[in-house]
Amino acid sequence: MMIRIGNGYDLHRLVEGRKLILGGVEIDHHLGLLGHSDADVLTHSIMDALLGALSLGDIGHYFPPTDPKWAGANSIKLLSQVHQLILDRGWTIGNIDNVIVAERPKLKPHLSAMIHSLAETLSIEPDRISIKATTNEKLGTVGREEAICVYSVVLLCQQNT
Repeated sequence: MMIRIGNGYDLHRLVEGRKLILGGVEIDHHLGLLGHSDADVLTHSIMDALLGALSLGDIGHYFPPTDPKWAGANSIKLLSQVHQLILDRGWTIGNIDNVIVAERPKLKPHLSAMIHSLAETLSIEPDRISIKATTNEKLGTVGREEAICVYSVVLLCQQNT
């Protein structure tokens, strides 16, 4: 069996007047993430990790923020397209591990819904997706509640033929 590992990172600014969407789940909060699409920082980080594992570039290559057709795009739908690129090359997802860094809102009550949303989109078992949430101990832009960032690692597998 061949394996490939990819890592992803994304950060989006928190602003008023936007929805907070993480892993395809809308979370009630007075601030949301700013971005060209729905700014789902968790899903973006996973897409970059998937693409990176196969040396396919990053999400900006496939969904450039300068292209108006991606304005307000649903990141879960974009993830489906990235997943298809992976499948078309004969790879499957072994597992995905993520860390969301945010001071607020508290994310623990939403982690299961995020995992199930992502697992359904990727057609994998929920126990192959881990999402942990932590704070930045009030340090930096994340600690000042100006942004949320996510770190992701994926393992892709391919049977030798």
